[in-house]
Amino acid sequence: MEEKKLIFICGFMGCGKTTQGKKLAKELGYFFIDLDDYISNQRDTTITELFKEVGENEFRKIETQALQECIQDNVKALIAVGGGTPCFNSNIDTMKSNGKVVYLKMDAEALYNRLFNAKQDRPLIKDKENEEMLLYIENLLKTREVFYDQAHIITSGVTVDIDALKDQILNYKA
Repeated sequence: MEEKKLIFICGFMGCGKTTQGKKLAKELGYFFIDLDDYISNQRDTTITELFKEVGENEFRKIETQALQECIQDNVKALIAVGGGTPCFNSNIDTMKSNGKVVYLKMDAEALYNRLFNAKQDRPLIKDKENEEMLLYIENLLKTREVFYDQAHIITSGVTVDIDALKDQILNYKA
């Protein structure tokens, strides 16, 4: 049986996990999975609707189950996880023990600028006003970075050099 070669991309919402993950997966010859899309397809609903329907606690259980399924069902895949995925149910430990974890790091202001026009698609920020949204991002980022910073590889999400990141991943030794 082939050894598992999984890569997990994590980071705050809007940092580019899906966009950069797709590029990186293509460069590495890996299958790409967006965990949110996986859940949406499985449940035949959007993440926003599911979040609203079941609440955050139940959503996090669903998300953890989906993560475990993706790990179990794949040998060579790059999995872009939701922004909160690493922060619940020991998911960061599960990810680290099943592959390499990459954190696309951005500061709160850069994230705010990226998320401002797309906030309707983001259940945690869709009802927040400008300054409230920036403060929320700053506070949530502080609590989540404790988990994100456990990644094997930390790189800037502002400008991602796919070739350099690919080299970092391929040359990473635990």
